[in-house]
Amino acid sequence: MISGQQHIPSEGEIHQIIKSHLETIDHEKYIIEIGFFGGNFTGLALEAQEALLKETRIYLQSRQVDAIRLSTRPDYINEENLKLLLDYGVETIELGAQSMDDEVLRHIGRGHNVQDIIIASEMIKKYGFKLGLQMMTGLPHDNAEKSVQTAKQIVALGAENTRIYPLLVIRQTRLEAMFLKGEYVPLKLEDAVDQVKVLYKIFEENNVKIIRVGLHPSEGLISGENYVAGPFHPSFRELVLSALWRDELSPLMSNKKNRSIVVTVSPGEINYSVGYESSNKKMLKSHFYQVEFKTDHELSGRNFNVDYC
Repeated sequence: MISGQQHIPSEGEIHQIIKSHLETIDHEKYIIEIGFFGGNFTGLALEAQEALLKETRIYLQSRQVDAIRLSTRPDYINEENLKLLLDYGVETIELGAQSMDDEVLRHIGRGHNVQDIIIASEMIKKYGFKLGLQMMTGLPHDNAEKSVQTAKQIVALGAENTRIYPLLVIRQTRLEAMFLKGEYVPLKLEDAVDQVKVLYKIFEENNVKIIRVGLHPSEGLISGENYVAGPFHPSFRELVLSALWRDELSPLMSNKKNRSIVVTVSPGEINYSVGYESSNKKMLKSHFYQVEFKTDHELSGRNFNVDYC
């Protein structure tokens, strides 16, 4: 549960937010977590952190929620903080790493370097927390090769989960000024999808859970109130998964043209295999006379069967 608050909530607000969400979630079907996101939790004074955690621990102890997680910066991790978080039942700590390249971190004024990320990650793992490492693509002085190296280092550091955010130009930011001066060129949507699908496979193959791909499509992004430029799409993850399926299915077009084809996939992959706005089905229909997609519960992941008619 993430509240979307832009300030530190009061005790009353915390309970109101949590209770309102709990009323809409079936605990028998879903794992429920309380998450502190949108800021640097461990950058708060210890007293403020403890006050927030006291209010949320109640729900953990009563088993109304399963876990507490939070996000923070690598340079805001220390032994005192970790001991406090451990005492209050925090399970997962996500670090906004953004990149594992010092040149990129320096140019974006991140305020930390790669070694800070490594040290913080090792400390988090040492204390028994689950580690999350968030990354971005399309950063100034970044490229596809550096992003791949960032993903591989996230894996090597033992992250259990990640989030991948293609960089967007948002109004009233330093990046907007750079963009307007021509000093920064954001990724095109198709290039961002191509980059992220490579990262997606790296994380998949190394059992790193991908929690989110692309920014949440907030009202300000959709309306254009906050959005200036960059690879924003409300269904960005679906575009990436469709692209991964396109790579799997495109070799089928080397077969004899004008035959009919039936592609059988797992139920959970049917939408992605057909493709966003049926893009993959349309691709196959440019080669085959008829194209049909079916599901089989015996299949999993991007495994599929093909029958030619």
